[in-house]
Amino acid sequence: MKFEITFLRSKVARRIFILFISCALVPIVFLAILSFSHVTKQLNEQSQSRLHQASKTMGQNILERLLILEIEMKMITSNLKADSYGSLPTPSEGFNTHIKQEIKGLKLITDAGKHIDFFGSIQNTPELTPGQKQHILSGKIVVSIESRSDSWARIFMSKKLNPEYPGYEILWAEIDPLFLWYMQYEEPLPFMTELCILDQSNNVLFSSLPLPLSLPEEAVLKMSHASSGQFGWSHGEEEYLASFRTVGLQGSYSSPNWIAVLSEPKAYVLEPMAYFKKIFILVILASLWVVLLLSINQIRRSLVPLERLKEGTQRIARRDFNSRVTVTSGDEFEEVAASFNTMAAQLGKQFKTLTTMAEIDRLILSSLDYVKIVDTILTYMREIFPCECVSVTIVDSNDLNKAQIYVGESKYKNGKHRETIKLKPEELQKLSDNPHTLLIELDEALPSYLAPLASRGIKSFLVLPIFLKQKFSGIITLGYLEPPGLTQEDLAQARQLSDQTAVAFSNARLIDELNQLSWGTLTALARTIDAKSPWTAGHSERVTKIALQIGQVIGLSSEDLDSLRRGGLLHDIGKIGIPPEILDKPGKLTAEERKLMQKHVRLGARILEPIAAFAEAIPIVLQHHERFDGKGYPEGLAGEAINFNARIFAVADYFEAITSKRPYRKALSRQSGIKFIKRRAGREFDPKVVQAFLEAMTQEERE
Repeated sequence: MKFEITFLRSKVARRIFILFISCALVPIVFLAILSFSHVTKQLNEQSQSRLHQASKTMGQNILERLLILEIEMKMITSNLKADSYGSLPTPSEGFNTHIKQEIKGLKLITDAGKHIDFFGSIQNTPELTPGQKQHILSGKIVVSIESRSDSWARIFMSKKLNPEYPGYEILWAEIDPLFLWYMQYEEPLPFMTELCILDQSNNVLFSSLPLPLSLPEEAVLKMSHASSGQFGWSHGEEEYLASFRTVGLQGSYSSPNWIAVLSEPKAYVLEPMAYFKKIFILVILASLWVVLLLSINQIRRSLVPLERLKEGTQRIARRDFNSRVTVTSGDEFEEVAASFNTMAAQLGKQFKTLTTMAEIDRLILSSLDYVKIVDTILTYMREIFPCECVSVTIVDSNDLNKAQIYVGESKYKNGKHRETIKLKPEELQKLSDNPHTLLIELDEALPSYLAPLASRGIKSFLVLPIFLKQKFSGIITLGYLEPPGLTQEDLAQARQLSDQTAVAFSNARLIDELNQLSWGTLTALARTIDAKSPWTAGHSERVTKIALQIGQVIGLSSEDLDSLRRGGLLHDIGKIGIPPEILDKPGKLTAEERKLMQKHVRLGARILEPIAAFAEAIPIVLQHHERFDGKGYPEGLAGEAINFNARIFAVADYFEAITSKRPYRKALSRQSGIKFIKRRAGREFDPKVVQAFLEAMTQEERE
């Protein structure tokens, strides 16, 4: 089951939640702590008691095995036979097989130093202390030890062969440690238990752990003062808990007491406690989870709807009008959520309309081209007014009966259709009588400007006339398959958009008129310059035409072509300052006259400097007489250092000059002029420009 907890961001929800949790969890936590403390204590005591009992049992087992060996020794001595008094006994034949499994060797040593080995080989029996000798003479058993630092200790059991016999014959048996420490069995020790046997000097008699051992000083001190106890120690990387028990040998076997130490890994000893802790934590977490689920389930039923409504208002504030609030509480909150969703949908629609209209306003008002304005209307209009088709009709300013209609395809297609139509006087009159909006159905007499839409299956039309300065200029038409349910707000927005389009058309028309005025002014200025000499009439316009042909072959942008056109019309503006007698001189110019004539490029650049709009034309005016090989004027520039448009114009200007009649020479034919230009490629002219010039001339001839 999935629970949402986002409602806990509410202060009221947090207050109720904390109160609920406190009332439910405080008793659980208190009882949990009490139970944990008690159970932990019990488990710890049980672990220590178990280890203590195991060490006690091990001590008793060792004494039992010594007792078994003692009985065996007595049986052996009783079975040994002597041939006669004063003679040495001889081993009886057929020792029990199990005896050989308990002791490693058996031998008899006399007071004369004679050794009789019954089986096995016992080397270097330990020296007996006076007390042990007295103990043996009294007919008792002595246990003695030979300690070794690198291995287990050797353990011996000795007994006088016959207390009544006057000699000092002692029967020695070397005990097998595996039997004594219970190691002959498959499971000699409890699981995970290690055994260590020490004497009273803390010498290691046996250890199931690898030698050497390093017992802590406090453990050694405790074992020297107590018969049993527990301590902790470490061997290698493992930590152990140990319990020791004194094995009393002093009275029975005249040997220092042993200490049996049983050790278990601390992790194993504390494993029940660790397991309990793990289970206990899981139980507490489960209890906490149940309480949380119950509390969340109860609180969310009342506060989740409120939280969702709050989040919905925040999303609307972030302009996310597409999100909806889902509440299924079956109460008043569900009704409020439905009203909220309706409001969000209306706000989203209004905001989208305002945003789209603002974008349309920005695009159409920033554009100064009729085609771009029309494309914007056809592209964005359907986003504001869901319709099947949109058309824009632009009336010819010189002939109101003639118009261009642009039809945007349906929302399922891309592109636009354009065609020329004729407007009837009665249609113009009806549009003038309804300057705001006009609704037309298919069953009425359709105007000619609606025919392209009707051919696409459109049945209802919303017509928005466009007027500029009280003069009819165009139409925006929205087409619908079914009669649209448009509100007054929709009609007002459509009218507002058409008014903005009218402003954009007005701006575009004004800019178009200004451009025409600008180009007309430049053309008039060029003709004025050329009219100064009857030989150069029309020169600037002809040169400009050739330069534009070259630029188009090269692939210059429209902006570069405009710059080329301006520079071409103004390239000889500096000749205003050249005397007519030099311009029209029929003979060759003198060096002084030629120098004066060459000044017209600098003079032209200086004339244009104050006009920022002609900044891109100045390099053409200044450098169109430079040569590609650097022998031109005024700067003697060469190659790429010459402005590219100036290099284009140099070819066009030279070609037009040599193919036109001058007072000092005849005009060359067109073909001769082309050959002349071609021969000078790479010297006077840029080879790339010459190649483009040749292509332009070929194209012109073909046309």
